[in-house]
Amino acid sequence: MKNITDSFLCFIYWPSARSFGFDTDILATNLINLSVVLGVLIFFGKGVLSDLLDNRKQRILRTIQNSEELREAAVEQLEKARSRLRKVETEADRFRVNGYSEIEREKLNLINSIYTTLEQFENYKNETIHFEQQRAINQVQQRVLQQALQGALGTLNSCLNNELHLRTIGANIDMFGAMKEKNN
Repeated sequence: MKNITDSFLCFIYWPSARSFGFDTDILATNLINLSVVLGVLIFFGKGVLSDLLDNRKQRILRTIQNSEELREAAVEQLEKARSRLRKVETEADRFRVNGYSEIEREKLNLINSIYTTLEQFENYKNETIHFEQQRAINQVQQRVLQQALQGALGTLNSCLNNELHLRTIGANIDMFGAMKEKNN
């Protein structure tokens, strides 16, 4: 202990020593100086250090609180997003199912419409064929009748002479006269 006291006192004016000196015991001198510096720092710096630590503690607490609030907001947004995703997936599934059933309905409607149209075309075709057959039959009948009339006129003209013609006219007049008498 003597060395520590001697070392500490070497920096203080000592009237009997008449001069300052250096203590060559480095370890003892450093410990004393360090103790003095720490004591002064603790005594005077205690408030400043306490304030700095309190400020730091408050900033850390605010940061933690802000982080918690942000985390809670993020969790809430995540839940909302998941809820919306579930709704959208449900809606997409419903649209997909409705879309498939709508496609099937449209396909069946289209098939039925095409079938109906084909039936109508078949009926129109049959009617057209029947009409064309009737027209062809009528044309053939007219042609045959025309040729028969021409043949009959030709035969009549070649067979009729004046005498036969006069007799036919006379017979027809007699027939009309008998009919007239009968009606009266």
